[in-house]
Amino acid sequence: MVEDRVAEFHRLHRAGCFVMPNPWDVGSARVLEGMGFPALATTSAGLAWSLGLPDAQVTRDQTLEHLRLIAGAVSVPVNADFTNGYAVDPVDVAANVTLAAQTGIAGLSIEDSSGDEAEPLFAFDLAVERVAAARRAIDESGTGIVLTGRSEGFVCGRPDIDETIRRLRAYADAGADCLYAPRIDNLEHVSAIVAAVAPKPVNLLINSPFTTVAEAAQLGVRRISVGGTLARTAWDGALSAAREIAERGTFSRFQRLPDVEALFAD
Repeated sequence: MVEDRVAEFHRLHRAGCFVMPNPWDVGSARVLEGMGFPALATTSAGLAWSLGLPDAQVTRDQTLEHLRLIAGAVSVPVNADFTNGYAVDPVDVAANVTLAAQTGIAGLSIEDSSGDEAEPLFAFDLAVERVAAARRAIDESGTGIVLTGRSEGFVCGRPDIDETIRRLRAYADAGADCLYAPRIDNLEHVSAIVAAVAPKPVNLLINSPFTTVAEAAQLGVRRISVGGTLARTAWDGALSAAREIAERGTFSRFQRLPDVEALFAD
């Protein structure tokens, strides 16, 4: 089963454009699979919020357990948001990627965010070495899972498209199968990234209505994800209803709600 899902995930990256939404728990994963999405991706933020934590405080072991649960709950390929590999040193990144590859996932991403406010991106050479280490770990695991190299400049206050492209090209050369720079919503930048790393596929994060699947496909984007945005929309509904109860003592939002039970009926 896992080998088939890895093969399918590679196939999806070869042509066309597919949407890979991000569930945050088993229930949301099963519902999204039931809607016909061909692949899913975890969200570190969505997982963190479900645990009552901010994104950066989820541990490696909590993430590994989450990957096992999600991958075991569905039959479609699952890509893991593996943040920065839960390590700095490339040797440690490789060790953690080896553990992740054993959870049943079909792919994972490694980002270059350091978590250091003063220097939010790992130095260029170190960042490239980390991707290369992840590549070696996957090859040695024999799983063949898809490796995505992520550059986080537009997330962590370094919105430099030239540096982002420089890093993505280097990650591609270091063995990344797919390239990804989240929080870019300028379509000219998207086109520039697609051209710069071609023929390797590009993942586009759509977390606001700045484009459509059809437009992204025309730009040459191969894969679309939504990050923690589906989880945020769920939180929005729950918070709005709870706030009304707390502030007004009324329950007007308890109308026209979905039959959630029916989603999981045999």
